[in-house]
Amino acid sequence: MAEPVYRPVIGFARLLFAVEGLRFSISGSENVPRTGGAVMVINHISYLDFAYAGLAARPAGRLVRFMAKQEVFDHRISGPLMRGMRHIPVDRESGANSFRAAVAALRDGEIVGVFPEATISRSFELKEFKAGATRMASAAKVPLLPTVRIWTKDHPKRLGRTKVAITISVGEPVEAPRGADAEAATTEVRRRMDALLHEAQRTYPDQPSGEDDRWWLPARLGGSAPTPEVAAKLDEEERLRRAERRERRDGP
Repeated sequence: MAEPVYRPVIGFARLLFAVEGLRFSISGSENVPRTGGAVMVINHISYLDFAYAGLAARPAGRLVRFMAKQEVFDHRISGPLMRGMRHIPVDRESGANSFRAAVAALRDGEIVGVFPEATISRSFELKEFKAGATRMASAAKVPLLPTVRIWTKDHPKRLGRTKVAITISVGEPVEAPRGADAEAATTEVRRRMDALLHEAQRTYPDQPSGEDDRWWLPARLGGSAPTPEVAAKLDEEERLRRAERRERRDGP
């Protein structure tokens, strides 16, 4: 099928990555099916996760249709691009429609990218997973692909030729047969992703050289990233600030 929007966007992104000097290490791409549907389950650590994680499917000649919040599709610039790439909008007030659209894409043989943590992890540890990805895979009779990578949310982004190393790992598919226990399958996917994440952190080529360079390491490894408990508190504070802004904007 022709991809008049998606392929040029990929070309532009790869050029941008080259200009920045980003160094990608992708493992497990052989686990991405060459044909047929699959749910790519991805850890959520930055607003650019979709741009990087999708590269894991390129060696297999596949494109990933990501599920993203409706606001991205409503934006005057990103909206046409997202629709042109046939990504899937997630409307929190109409979740059933998003679920049906994702299942339809999977049954059509697409790979659908899902972030089961829903919000970005500040701790560089996996947060609790929602079971929607597993239910989609079960309904469409397709496998789940555990996928992880490393990045941050609160660390200041550097512009220019950063030469940052980015590790992306895809694990072996997890089957979610129809009628399967969604919670059990979700727990298994999370367990495999946790192992992939720990290995990626252990083998990351740019290990920190000083205290100021330990922002990407979880507290478990002696890094300065917040613990999951502190991260949860920061998430809640951010949620409350956003709710207050919406209340002031919308008025009584």
